[in-house]
Amino acid sequence: MSTDVSYTPEEVAKILRISKFTVYELIKRGDLTAYHIGRKVRVEGADIESYKQKSKGINSLASPLDPPALSERLNHCSPSDEGLVICGQDIVLDILTRYLEKQFPQVHFLRRYIGSIDGLMALYRGLANVVTAHLWDSDTNEYNLPYVRRLLPGHPTCIINLVYRMEGFYVAKGNPKNITTWSDITKPDVRFINRERGSGARVLLDEQLRISEISHKDILGYGDEEMTHLAIASKVARGEADVGLGIEKVAMQFINLDFIPLHKERYDLVIRQEDLERPHFQALMSILKSPSFRNEVMGIGGYDISRMGEIIAEV
Repeated sequence: MSTDVSYTPEEVAKILRISKFTVYELIKRGDLTAYHIGRKVRVEGADIESYKQKSKGINSLASPLDPPALSERLNHCSPSDEGLVICGQDIVLDILTRYLEKQFPQVHFLRRYIGSIDGLMALYRGLANVVTAHLWDSDTNEYNLPYVRRLLPGHPTCIINLVYRMEGFYVAKGNPKNITTWSDITKPDVRFINRERGSGARVLLDEQLRISEISHKDILGYGDEEMTHLAIASKVARGEADVGLGIEKVAMQFINLDFIPLHKERYDLVIRQEDLERPHFQALMSILKSPSFRNEVMGIGGYDISRMGEIIAEV
């Protein structure tokens, strides 16, 4: 790859070995610098190289697409008195961060797009302040509490509901492969696209496979992973997969997708109990209960806010 040449998003996708949709997400987030010539997007070779170097450890947690281990990715992103790290991938967190930034313009709020298990590990290691989780435990039919107890031993935490969401299958319009149950994804003509390990959707899938005594070896595409619900939905919408697992809200953004509801999940915030009295966290709790925030979240659709701001448990 020449650093003196500009590339199209399709060419960047081949260079980085990711989907074209993911390239556009990187550009949208500002992780990959690009410019426009009319309606066409171009990326300089030097900027691709810069992104690759960042992905090796420096600030790479800002994108969920980077390959380094969690401890390496978080190395340069520790919380401080001047900044708060908020981990999670849902758009509701972006709205929440915007409200916090309005109240505390002097504070640097860092958004980190990582999955539930990685987020809890970051909280345990003192590398995050607010994390989200939607981890279903099949033994107790409970969300998040069993995982918080296991992954944050000896660290008192508070679990606060953000929203409820519906998890289900993304399928092509009309559901041509007639996919309605977990066992249907084992059909020999069905191509599945999976979420990354540690995400709540991946945990839900693996738990359901265990209960149903389905081997992942029977699923075509089980090892093919994407890092966001949007990327999963986009791949199904483009016909590169027949089915993927994600939330209903994302399916609503694609006119050529149907959504098969399977499991209502509780999407919670997890913070340290010792932080509850700090001004930033008191403001967070107030925002969750404010009519303006609740109306904005309700207005975008796809979420149940009936328990938003409620303390689910103190662990």
